[in-house]
Amino acid sequence: MAAVLLVAVAVGLVAFFKFYKPAPGPQLPPPSGDELSVHVLDVGQGDAILIVAPSGKTALVDASVPGSGKKVLAAMERYGVDHIDLFITTHAHADHIGGADEVIKGTKVYKVLDSKVPNTTKNYEDFLDAVEARVENPQDNFITATPGQTFDLGSGAVISVLAPIQPLFTKDQLRSGGNEPNANSVVTRLDYGEFSILLTGDAEAQTEARMMEQGARLAAKVLKVGHHGSKYASSEDFLRQAKFKDAIISCGADNRYGHPSQEVLDRLKAAGVKIYRTDLQGEITIKTRGAEDYQITTERQAAADEIYAGRKAQRDDSTKSGFIQYGDFGPAPKASPKSKSANSR
Repeated sequence: MAAVLLVAVAVGLVAFFKFYKPAPGPQLPPPSGDELSVHVLDVGQGDAILIVAPSGKTALVDASVPGSGKKVLAAMERYGVDHIDLFITTHAHADHIGGADEVIKGTKVYKVLDSKVPNTTKNYEDFLDAVEARVENPQDNFITATPGQTFDLGSGAVISVLAPIQPLFTKDQLRSGGNEPNANSVVTRLDYGEFSILLTGDAEAQTEARMMEQGARLAAKVLKVGHHGSKYASSEDFLRQAKFKDAIISCGADNRYGHPSQEVLDRLKAAGVKIYRTDLQGEITIKTRGAEDYQITTERQAAADEIYAGRKAQRDDSTKSGFIQYGDFGPAPKASPKSKSANSR
């Protein structure tokens, strides 16, 4: 009996180290002890995250839908930021790169990091045109995201690339609800001393599974929840392995795709993760000096029963047209009196 148990333990250890042992990360510099801030901007149904390091270097992750560039530029002015050292465009959907051309035209951008998974839309063409016209030396500074890359923001703050992992997902490999730009989202992590945040774009469960299989450094203090809280992301295994303390969901109050889904909120709650939402709480800011503790503040307050209540979907977010291709422009149609109660949270 003892021999059988030893064999079982040995097999389990082999499986663990083969599939789940985290890859050694980069040698991280010590934090300066000065304040770093992460601002998850309230841009409706999309993502735009502004990172300001103590050194004065900055990073921007996505720029939400067309027209949101003005909101991003206004936030930069509010926080005394006059340039972007690293602009990470996680993928080519309009709710992430819709305002990118406006940002690139409106401020100095030194480097752009992109998955280079194309999308045949005018939004993506406008983004590429802006990079070509306004980013100095784009052949070197328009960078294809590759796991293992690091970008030093100074003062001990480092951004590392975890995905997309080659070979890229192809259409025939996609699971239910998946699509190529989402599955191949640029996933990065920001480390500053003891603080860390995982920035997942619209990465979904199959992306999470591949990162786990490859031993990516997923464990972090904070998660920017993938795909706005879609039911196709934030798997139970992923949350169990990464052990996040807090999670931030960036979505619009009037989105029609059921973001965030009740399933994801329930999974986060079961994992003991505290949730923050831009649709209910507005802009969300994290401040840290690189120690174990950090502060999260919100523009508005929301009750716990609101935070953990999902939205009812008027349309499935795996659809191959509409939102997935072009983004969610404008508010969702108003519910009729008959359906209003069915769609309430």
